Amino acid sequence: MPYPLDATAVRSWCGLALEALGRERERIDAINVYPVADGDTGTNLYLTVESAARAVEAAFDGHTSAGTSLRLADAIGAMAHGALIGARGNSGTIVAQLLRGMTEVLAAADGAADGATPGAADALRRALRRAAASAYEAVAHPVEGTVLTVATAAADAAERAGHETGDAAEVARAAHDGARTALQATPGQLAVLGRAGVVDAGGCGLVALLGALADALSGEVSVTPVAVRADAPLPEAAGCEVAGRVAADGCDPDDEGPAFEVIYLLEAGDAAVARLRTRLDGLGDSLVVVGGDGLWNVHVHVDDAGAAVEAGIEAGRPYRIRITHFGGATRTKEPAMAARAVVAVVPGDGLAGLCAEAGATAVSVRPGEPPASGELVQAIRQAHAREVMLLPNDPELRHTAAAAAEQARTEGVRVALIPTRSAVQGLAALAVHEPGRSFDEDVVAMTSAAGATRYAELAVAERQSWTMAGVCQAGDVLGLIDGDVAVIGSDLTGTAMTVLDRMLSAGGEMVTLVLGAKAPDSLAERLERHVRERHLAVDTVVYDGGQYAAPLLIGVE
Repeated sequence: MPYPLDATAVRSWCGLALEALGRERERIDAINVYPVADGDTGTNLYLTVESAARAVEAAFDGHTSAGTSLRLADAIGAMAHGALIGARGNSGTIVAQLLRGMTEVLAAADGAADGATPGAADALRRALRRAAASAYEAVAHPVEGTVLTVATAAADAAERAGHETGDAAEVARAAHDGARTALQATPGQLAVLGRAGVVDAGGCGLVALLGALADALSGEVSVTPVAVRADAPLPEAAGCEVAGRVAADGCDPDDEGPAFEVIYLLEAGDAAVARLRTRLDGLGDSLVVVGGDGLWNVHVHVDDAGAAVEAGIEAGRPYRIRITHFGGATRTKEPAMAARAVVAVVPGDGLAGLCAEAGATAVSVRPGEPPASGELVQAIRQAHAREVMLLPNDPELRHTAAAAAEQARTEGVRVALIPTRSAVQGLAALAVHEPGRSFDEDVVAMTSAAGATRYAELAVAERQSWTMAGVCQAGDVLGLIDGDVAVIGSDLTGTAMTVLDRMLSAGGEMVTLVLGAKAPDSLAERLERHVRERHLAVDTVVYDGGQYAAPLLIGVE
């Protein structure tokens, strides 16, 4: 019996899609030759859907806590939003827009689509059509033979199905079948695919996604593998060998393309984004801008990564900025493996810059948007090192980081999880990192440096609540030392001074101040003067961290 098109179906869809992309990830990576033969489309799609699934689970948890039921519109909206903020790569960004297009229709359909009714089948048909159209709108220069073509074929097939039965599962299955057929035709539509003898990698991922939707609505789990060769399914390594040869020879010998992939989330209005599209289109190619309602995901390939970021700053407020250097070596062969690298999770772009200057790979996060284990695994892979020091810099990420480390170890990377609980502990660990030491000695040194650093942060109370330091009111400034509220004050500077005095009462040689995005201009100068006057022989160093959750982070070594 078909299942209704409701919030539970969306939840099942996320789970099945994640399983399907997990199975197909390596094979999809292997056939990734367009627009750049960098072998990461399957991984990017997996990380995008993982972010979507996490958002749906969070929505369910919120409604369960409130004792209410989640509606279809809320569930598909959460899925689309999660995909938007977690979109990776060209194909992941397009998939995020496909989900947004579906949300526009399903949310407007309201209760008409929330069930196993003719209205649900009709809503799904219209949602798939809107998804395909919105994806074309998001891509600056659409190319046939790609995921766009597969999405359109899925919508065409869906429109021909389910009219007699009113069965949304039948519509989904037809869309999946139509997508599979279109996928097999992509080598004849795009020359680079034809030369490689493979189908489009992004389209391959979309077929897996649509198959999961059909399974979620029908209750039937499909075991047919996704075909990645133009001529046959690929249960063996032959297709990977073909794709590997194309990657080695170069995707297009006459045009290696831009050197950088730039991706960021952007808070901006529609008019500013329209101007941004025009500017980025002149800077590079593979431009995809998805989103709406003030939040966008921007993806572009350029030679001048700084100009692409500056364009985002002029348009609004970019964050979660990720810049990947393709370079000639990256496009033509695997980068050389480094002996050892550091991967650090940081809460602000300023901190990410500090880590990058020190040679570390930074995973920048926003409040309420913690990285998934898959995102950390991908960062470890991109470090291209045989040995990796992983700095979670947050006690809440301990289990996530441990899972990522375990996964990376199965792939042959030696990973040490350094137990950093704050970004200032991470900075202390990074300062003593020495690749020339033995692995174990480096782990001990970094762990010791982190453990010898007491950490604090200042935050503003959002509501009245009980704390270890007493009752706080909304608007009070809280000083947290080693994770517990120790000081309640009325102003940021005074509370910071009290926190510093308490931390330095037990001794200290170095104070690290990391300023948040909303920290007052005079804060650093006043705190430096306070330490100089009250605590002799204590040095102070100040960094612009750019974090939004806390106006100030403090470390005492």
